[in-house]
This record gives sequence, structure tokens and C-alpha cells, in this order.
Amino acid sequence: MTIQAESPASEVFPATDSQPLQAPRQVVMVRPHRFTINPLTAADNAFQDAAPAGGDDGAAARAYAEAGALAHTLRAEGVGVSLFEDRTGASPDSVFPNNWFTTHPDGRVVLCPMYAPNRRQERRDDVVDHLRQRFHVSEVIDLSPAERRGEFLEGTGSVVIDHVQRVAYGSRSHRLTPGIFAEYCRLLGLRPMLFDAVDSAGVPVYHTNVMMSVGQTLAVVAPDLIRQPEQRREVIAALEASGRTIIEIAEHQVRRYAGNVIQLTGARGPVLALSASAYDALRQDQLAAIRAVSRIAVADVTTIERSGGSVRCMLAGIHLPPLTH
Repeated sequence: MTIQAESPASEVFPATDSQPLQAPRQVVMVRPHRFTINPLTAADNAFQDAAPAGGDDGAAARAYAEAGALAHTLRAEGVGVSLFEDRTGASPDSVFPNNWFTTHPDGRVVLCPMYAPNRRQERRDDVVDHLRQRFHVSEVIDLSPAERRGEFLEGTGSVVIDHVQRVAYGSRSHRLTPGIFAEYCRLLGLRPMLFDAVDSAGVPVYHTNVMMSVGQTLAVVAPDLIRQPEQRREVIAALEASGRTIIEIAEHQVRRYAGNVIQLTGARGPVLALSASAYDALRQDQLAAIRAVSRIAVADVTTIERSGGSVRCMLAGIHLPPLTH
């Protein structure tokens, strides 16, 4: 494992009392060397392509290049990127590190229980050690034993957290079970907002972050996927109460990852990171509403999207307080 350190977070952004709670200045990424489509996640991920017969030798090289290009795009915006390498290929989805750990403004790091057995080896001590070296880590909470009792919470894929309003949004699925969601929220002092979101075929949304994102100045949500009116009203009311600009998207835009976005803080303020597919799916009025409150950074991750995740899934936002050294 090596860490690319062209722009370490401590050099890009000195510690400040005005560290944004919701749009982090730093992210962790993992660049895959042996990318492939995970057969163990296809059953409940309607966004995922079928694995090609005999494999796709060119996909690994394309995915490697796409991850590197996204890191370059973010660094150009002034976002700190700690880029780890995954040369083992032990997990086909290592490019999505936001699923196995979450970080919090009080200094806590949570290790999350993963649904697919071959994804559980994505948890890496060297990433946690890196966080300890650069940020204030007060505690590491390991919830991974929940896997043994069939309970799962795949990080900020399953849970969309509003750190400002102290709300955790979660769409019930195989990847987010109610018991561990309640425990997670209790430990972190978050108000749980569990709802049911399904597509037009009645298939549950596998990860909340494909249909919802909460940033510092805006929120993106696909309300029509929340079929129960009471749940839908509760989610929209909470987002409206936060005072953010709300971008409502449709199911066809969700399919192109317009909900799988993340707002970060760059050198020139808030910046929404999203894929080229997501950008092309948004209407001009939606883009105008976003630009009124945020910059936009676009990266082509077409190959990686075949695995059922996009830009937001590739970025583990670091909400920890930075060290002052």
C-alpha cells in the first residue's frame, strides 16, 4: 500500500475553527488495480451490470485511470485527497471505501458491518492509522460483529448523515437493517429517520446515497421513490427545515447517479462532486440551482459505475477535526 501525498490535507487546509461540519475538506479514496464487477452484490443492486462472461481485461485499467482522474479533479478544486492503492484485488468493490467506515466531527470513527462477505476484507488498519496521524481520533467503534447476526449498515452508502441537524437518513434494505441502524444512531447521538424507498419495479433502493445527498448548502433527493406519503413528508420537511437548497430528482435521473453526489469544501468554497453521467442527466434549471450555491466538479467514472456505484461511493469524507501540527 502507498499513499499519494501530492496534496496532504494538512498542507492544503490548515486547521481552523470554521471547519465545515457537512462538506468535508478532505476525503479518502482507494484506487483499484484489479477492478471487476462483484457477483455477490448483483442480487439486490439494480444499478449493477452483470459480470461479463470471461471477464473484461480492459475494465481494470479503465477503472484505475478513472479513480486517478477523479482524485486529480478534486485536488484541482483544493480538496485534500488521501489516495490509497489496492493492488490485491481481494474485494471487487475496494474502490468504494465509504461503505466500511464513517467519520464524525467529535473524533469518532465507526467500522461498519458489510453485507457481502467478500467486501468485509476492505477494512484496512493502514487507513485508520493514517486518520490517526492526520486527524483527532477520539475513539474507533467496531460494529462489524453485527455481521455475524445478519445485521448490516454499509457506511455512508446506507446512511446519509446531516451532521448539522444531527439527523441520519436511511432507506431500509439488505444493506441497512433497522436494529444496527438504531444502535448506530444511539451511539452517535443522531436522530434516525428510517424510510422505505423502492423503484418503479418495486425493488428496494439498495443504498440510500443513490437517491439522496445532504451537503452544506444543498440537498439532492428523489422523493417519488419514497412511496409512503407520511415518510416522504417527514423526509422533505426535515430537509426544508435545514434551510438548504433542495434539488428534487426523478427516478430516471437516479438511474444515472444524479443522487450519488457529495458536496465538499474546496479552496473556493463548496463544490459538488458528481459523475459525467449524473451531470448529463440533470436539467439546466437544476444545474442553475446548484451553481447558485456551489461549484460543480465533474469526473467520468463510466467503468466504475457498472459496479453499481458512482462518485459519492468512491469518496469517504473525513469529518474528523484536523490535528494542528
